[in-house]
Amino acid sequence: MDKGFFKAGHPRTLLAAFLYFDVSFMVWVLLGPLGIAIAHDLHLNAGQKGFLVAIPVLAGAAFRVVAGALVDRFGPRRVAIAMQLLVIAGLAASWMIAPHSYAGLFPVALVLGVAGASFAVALPLASGWYPPHYQGTALGIAGAGNSGTALAALFAPGLAVLYGWVNVLGLATLPLAAVLCAFLFLAKEPPRRPSAGLVAWLPVLRKADCWALMFFYGVTFGGFVGLASFLTIYFNDQYGLAPTVAGSCTALVVFVGSFVRPLGGALADRVGGDRALCILYAAAAVIFGLIGSGLPTIWLAFPAFFAGMLVLGLGNGAVFQLVPTLFPRQVGILTGLVGMSGGVGGFYLASSLGAARQATGSYGPGFLAFAGIALLALGCVSVCRRRWKTISVRPLPDSTELPAAL
Repeated sequence: MDKGFFKAGHPRTLLAAFLYFDVSFMVWVLLGPLGIAIAHDLHLNAGQKGFLVAIPVLAGAAFRVVAGALVDRFGPRRVAIAMQLLVIAGLAASWMIAPHSYAGLFPVALVLGVAGASFAVALPLASGWYPPHYQGTALGIAGAGNSGTALAALFAPGLAVLYGWVNVLGLATLPLAAVLCAFLFLAKEPPRRPSAGLVAWLPVLRKADCWALMFFYGVTFGGFVGLASFLTIYFNDQYGLAPTVAGSCTALVVFVGSFVRPLGGALADRVGGDRALCILYAAAAVIFGLIGSGLPTIWLAFPAFFAGMLVLGLGNGAVFQLVPTLFPRQVGILTGLVGMSGGVGGFYLASSLGAARQATGSYGPGFLAFAGIALLALGCVSVCRRRWKTISVRPLPDSTELPAAL
């Protein structure tokens, strides 16, 4: 790493942004790893399980818009502190109330969605301290906090076996509180930058390329977070793995999806983001089509999911390589919109897998549908490639880059 990077910004704030993002993402997908214990306790069917674990993902996508607006108004450090306190208070209240009904878990899911909105806070907190030529590095370090999803899969199922899933909600407040204390000490509010607010999103939304990027990320990150939320339940139900083993398998595939994201950006830099996505969507369609057709043992399924998460993680990096290329002066706005669409995609995948199991007795149709969506994305990228070669991509007039809208 360039030594000048450490002198150019504020490393302590960057560390704080990473830690905040990491524990927030850990909590965001918590219902997935706890889903086995919750379903056993509340006698949930497959459709209910899928919908329940998908709700925090959708709520996180929606709350990112609200969080982005609050960041514009009050600054990312203040918003991060307020959101962390809200999540801690919500989880503590849930632990004390101990909800034991399906409907009673929906407020918990909404609280976890607030943690998922940390994307819109942690990234501008890191971004605001670094000049343009170090933005990629700073955002890459802060964005590595999505590995927190693997921590939930690794630890939550075992803790649920030992202490009960309700107590895990209370235990989750401990790392959140520890990181909040560190955050108060480490983080410093970045210099305020002019922002046009959410009004500046409207001209961008009129562009077809904006919707294309949102769709592309809805497939790659949506696939990543949807699987991170649901795979523990799937491994347990489909292959009879114990909750702790199912969680460990999920954690391994989530880790690979998290840490290859920078490699996806590097691949896109080398061959072009559009070409990289063509390759990756084709691979995703084949892999998830194979999974949907039915793999009889975990020894066949685990390598397939490992490869699938690898492809999706690379795709996440490739999509964001295109953002500054197509919208060089609206990077912040596009990052907010594209990030929100990723959460919507995650809600679709997790809920559709549960619905498929409930309706047909098999998860296969859900995975086959996702493979079909990957093929559709491949077709869209192919169409966009031809158009991008014949037009000159120019920024929209009278707009500025808005890091705070990330």
